[in-house]
Amino acid sequence: MADRFRLAYLKSTGLERSDFAESFSSHDTGKMMGAFSPLPERNISETFSSEAILKQAKVDLKNPDSKVRILAVKYYLEKSYPSIPLSLLQEILSDRDPNVRAEALQSLIKFRGSIISPLLKKYLKDSDPRVRITALRGMFQYQEKIDPNILLQCLSDESTWVRRKVATLLGWAHIEGALPVLVELSRDQDPMVRRAALFSLTTIYPDESEDRLMEAMTDSDQGLRKWAKMTLEKIAARPLRRKAASLTNRG
Repeated sequence: MADRFRLAYLKSTGLERSDFAESFSSHDTGKMMGAFSPLPERNISETFSSEAILKQAKVDLKNPDSKVRILAVKYYLEKSYPSIPLSLLQEILSDRDPNVRAEALQSLIKFRGSIISPLLKKYLKDSDPRVRITALRGMFQYQEKIDPNILLQCLSDESTWVRRKVATLLGWAHIEGALPVLVELSRDQDPMVRRAALFSLTTIYPDESEDRLMEAMTDSDQGLRKWAKMTLEKIAARPLRRKAASLTNRG
């Protein structure tokens, strides 16, 4: 009965793949779903009471298999928030598995509310970079103004993945004070972070980026040197294209 109950409410989520695809592979997902017998989808409210669902939530969130806990998170947060008990929410966000914590934050990001912003700031200091990345995405997605101190904090993050994500996010979010942060990241010790920062600079600060691209022509990384040279050539060719188009129109 417990397995049939779990399958019914977990399948009601559609098992959609989240942005945080790195949490587990599609191969793992296939194995996980293969452990259950297929049942017709139904409206969960027609079959089980909210009390029974909450009871099962507490059971599944203690399951030793983190994949079961992740699926439970997706159901309870996405289907029950904001009515989910705060004590249960705190338990989910304190899970020992970073993938579960990241999935919980990812689900919460879909909701606006006063509780979300403090949680994102808190888990920006999580011990696992996957959780910090998820918190960053949420902050860039929903907050109108990000505290510059948060961006400065990310500059010294021990994870290359986090620093690179900051550089990428700044490329599409018009954040006040982003220029000095991107310039600093363009001198990061990791070439992939430097390239991400330079790409964002050329996107939102095209005029200010040319000097940094010139510096990158002598970068220690061969791939970055080639990319900087190619980018500068494209920038140099733009006025020529406009001029050529103008002369053609006159003719």
